[in-house]
Amino acid sequence: MKIDLGGKAVVVTGGAGAIGRGIAIAMARAGASVVVNDIGVSLSGESGGGTPADSVVETIRAAGGKAVANSDSVSTWQGAHKVIAAALDNFGRIDAVINNAGTLQDRMFFRMSEEEWRSVIDVHLRGTFFISRGAAPHFKDQESGAFIHMTSTSGLIGNLGQANYSAAKLGVVALSKSIALDMERFNVRSNCIAPFAWSRMTNSLPTETEEQRERVARFQKMEADKIAPMAVFLASEQAKDVNAQVFAVRANEIMLMGQARPLRSVHTAEGWTPEAVAQHAIPALRPGFYPLHRSSDVISWDPV
Repeated sequence: MKIDLGGKAVVVTGGAGAIGRGIAIAMARAGASVVVNDIGVSLSGESGGGTPADSVVETIRAAGGKAVANSDSVSTWQGAHKVIAAALDNFGRIDAVINNAGTLQDRMFFRMSEEEWRSVIDVHLRGTFFISRGAAPHFKDQESGAFIHMTSTSGLIGNLGQANYSAAKLGVVALSKSIALDMERFNVRSNCIAPFAWSRMTNSLPTETEEQRERVARFQKMEADKIAPMAVFLASEQAKDVNAQVFAVRANEIMLMGQARPLRSVHTAEGWTPEAVAQHAIPALRPGFYPLHRSSDVISWDPV
């Protein structure tokens, strides 16, 4: 069975970075027409003075595919709607959006500034909403469409120095679930991918200690192009019954991630007092407590 995206148009935000580039090229290889969106700034949001999306478009066109570049910012309502308009103006339709644009402003929570908080939330969470909201009326009218959002185990599990990024990425999961619930009646689906890959995002990881250098070495084994097959599948008709799921992709490994469900419960007919909570409820619930793990503690084995 060959995945065929012929006749479909997709938007890939952050399409000039390592992961986005791989996804954009793979989408075009599968037959889709692609809007490669990238504003061409550094990881921290500074202007790079170029249009890196053009390079991806040239690569796609050289292989016989269809693509256009777009440099509007996903972090504003107007910019995001212009990104969607680029698909409609150039290809006459929109069938999938891949919310991949990202930025990092790592800082320990107790030192994080308002700007460091806002800039990351604006791109990851607000940007995901704005792009998705821009595509939603078209998906609704044609009664088809796929939302593919990039989350992170920093939000799903946890990480040091990333309160802004973790909050945004876990927010993306909740947003995806809400989109799935609201759009299911129109045959529109919404899923998340938590990618593990060496990219400009992970390129900023510190390497001051032996533990940090080992972590970076593990990441360097994870090729960014390995994320693309799952994204292409989720954009295809073969994924029509896959909705509201969270996948992690790590080298040649695909994981289905858990979602919040009750683990244990306690009940008393008389109602609870603070003392009864301390004496009875917490001891009964404590075996189900999660340790204060980071992502690397939970997914600790070498990539395959």
